[in-house]
Amino acid sequence: MAFVKVLKTAAYFKRFQVARRRRREGKTDYYARRKMVRQDKNKFNNRKYRFIVRFTNKRCICQCAYATLRGDVVVAAAASNELSAFGITVGHKNHAAAYATGLLLARRVLKKFELDDKFKGKEELDGEEYHVEDEENEQRPFKCILDVGLRRTCVGHRMWGALKGAVDGGLHIPHSTKNFPGFKAPEEKGQEGEYDAEAHKDRIFGNHVKEYMEMLQEEDPTKYEAHFSKFIAEG
Repeated sequence: MAFVKVLKTAAYFKRFQVARRRRREGKTDYYARRKMVRQDKNKFNNRKYRFIVRFTNKRCICQCAYATLRGDVVVAAAASNELSAFGITVGHKNHAAAYATGLLLARRVLKKFELDDKFKGKEELDGEEYHVEDEENEQRPFKCILDVGLRRTCVGHRMWGALKGAVDGGLHIPHSTKNFPGFKAPEEKGQEGEYDAEAHKDRIFGNHVKEYMEMLQEEDPTKYEAHFSKFIAEG
């Protein structure tokens, strides 16, 4: 019999530390959470707000919350299934729905703190970069930190649609356009990347879904009827 090297000895198992429950369940990234929740000593007990974005199989959920010793306190929340009241009855988990949910949450948060009259947000939806803190105002804007959990922050993800919606709604969330749809990375080191606002605008209005529907309807009508049955039912 060949020699087999024992990699995990009794000493290994004695020292093994089980991960926290919510990390085992794939719900909380404690490494990221620690950084987002940590507060300076000279700002003790000041609330540090987080703009939380989560996606399920059926909808997009956005929350504004802050951490306490007892647990997180949710200031306001919005889910994409609420968009049915505003005329969007289907497609509650795409980029357009994420944008609308982020926008809805931003207006709710500002209304709760009676800041909705001072910070109107962006009036024209064109996909251009917008920062509410750049505008001249007597009061500082409401600041949040983006919290995406365990999801990878890849370019063009739906989470950036929710972020864009919240920013256009009047919240101050530190960000750049590097991960937005339509951003083109520089070819050489030292150069600046290009951001195509029109490409992002198309995503926000759901033109990519429209193009896919039209293509599928022509090429494979059976698959089109199966994939977009709710869209067809709603007319």
